[in-house]
Amino acid sequence: MKKNQIQFALVILGIFIPSVLLAQFSFTGEFRPRTEISHGYGTLAEEDQNASTFTSQRTRLNFQYNNEFIRTIVMLQDVRLWGNQPQLVENQEKAVSLHQGWFEVLFNKEFSLKAGRQELNYDDQRIFGNVGWTQQARSHDLALLKYEGSFKFHLGIAHNENGNRRNNLYDGPDAYKDMQFFWINDSWDKASFSLLFLNNGVPFISGGEQENRYSQTFGGHFRYQPEKIQLAANLYAQTGKDALGRDINALNLMLEANFKANPTATATFGYEYLSGNDSPQEQGKNKAFNPLYGTNHKFNGFMDYFYVGGQHINSVGLQDAYFKWACSRFKNIQWNLHIHYFAAAGEMNIADAKSYLGTEIDFDLTYTINPISKLTFGYSHLLPGESMSLVKSTGTHESTNNWAYLMLSVTPKFY
Repeated sequence: MKKNQIQFALVILGIFIPSVLLAQFSFTGEFRPRTEISHGYGTLAEEDQNASTFTSQRTRLNFQYNNEFIRTIVMLQDVRLWGNQPQLVENQEKAVSLHQGWFEVLFNKEFSLKAGRQELNYDDQRIFGNVGWTQQARSHDLALLKYEGSFKFHLGIAHNENGNRRNNLYDGPDAYKDMQFFWINDSWDKASFSLLFLNNGVPFISGGEQENRYSQTFGGHFRYQPEKIQLAANLYAQTGKDALGRDINALNLMLEANFKANPTATATFGYEYLSGNDSPQEQGKNKAFNPLYGTNHKFNGFMDYFYVGGQHINSVGLQDAYFKWACSRFKNIQWNLHIHYFAAAGEMNIADAKSYLGTEIDFDLTYTINPISKLTFGYSHLLPGESMSLVKSTGTHESTNNWAYLMLSVTPKFY
C-alpha cells in the first residue's frame, strides 16, 4: 500500500511541476566509509606501540537549484567514527552539520555575488582548498564578489564572530577573525596564470581590547601544457606578523613537470620548497611558510607529517623532491605510486643533525565498481631519518611507520 502511494505521488509531481523546473533542481548524496590501520600516521610511532584500527564515515545530502537569476547549494553532512555514538542517541551533540549553504545572485553574465558557507578552491589548492580527503572537509563563511568575463577576478571578504553580540571578541574556533583576498586568473590556448593576495587577520588581546595581527600571502600559479608535457609552478611569499607578533619573511616555491608516457600512464617530477626557521630559532623572526587553508594532504605525502592539522607549522620548513606515476591501463582500475624525499629547509643546528628527514612511499589503487561506486585501497610507508625525531615531539625514527586504508565511495543521484 505504501509503495503505491509513493508511486502515485511521483506521478502527480510529474504532472504538475514543469519539466524546466525539474531540470534546474538536483538531489544527490555521498556515502564514504573508510577503514584505516595506522602505526605512525601523522607522527612517529613508539617502538612498542600497537597499530590502531578505526572506521570513519562521511554522509552527505546535496540540494542544488539553478535558474537564470540565482544559483544555490545546501549540503548537509554527518561525519562520525563507527562506535563513537551511542546506539540510543538523543542527537543533542551529534547533529548533522551544514558543510555548504550558499546562494549566488547573478547580476548579468559576468558579475555575481556569492554569499554563505562555501568551499574555496583555487588553482592547485596550495593556499585555498576544500581538503576533500578529510571526512569533514573545509568550508568558509564569507561573501565573494565574482567577475568572469574576458578574465576572472574574485574578491572575498570574511569576518568571524562568536554568539555574544555585546562585545567584539572572537576566540575561535577558526584561525582568522578577519580575512580578505583577491584572485585574478587568465588563460590562453596552452597556458594559464593566476595571481593571489590574501590578508589574514588573527586576533589577540592587547590592553584588554582585541585586535588583529595581519599576515599577507601573495604570489601566483602558472601552468603551461603543450602536446605531451605539462609544466606548473607556484611562487608565494609571506610577510606581516604571526599570532605571536613575530615578523614573517617566508617563501614557497614549487616546480613540476608532468609527462604523458603513453595513453594510459603519466609520470610527474617535482620539487617544492617551503621556507622554515633555523633550529634553534632566531628570536622575533619567523621564516616558516604557512600554507594556511590549502589541501595539504595532496602535496607532501599521504601520511600527513607536514602542515596537516597544524603539524610542522613554524618549524624547520620542508624540501620535498618527488616522483609520481599514475596508470589507468585497465578499464575499471587506476593506480598511483608516489615517492617523496624530505629534507629540512632551515638549518638543523642541534647535535650535528642532518637536514634529511625521511623518504615516503605512497601507493593507492581504485576499482570503479559502477558509475556511482568506487573502492580504493591505499598503503603508505615512511622511512624516517634521525632528524625526523628532532622535529616530531613523539615517537622514534627506529620504529616501523606505516598506514593503510580501504575506502568505499557511493555517490547516488536521487533526483
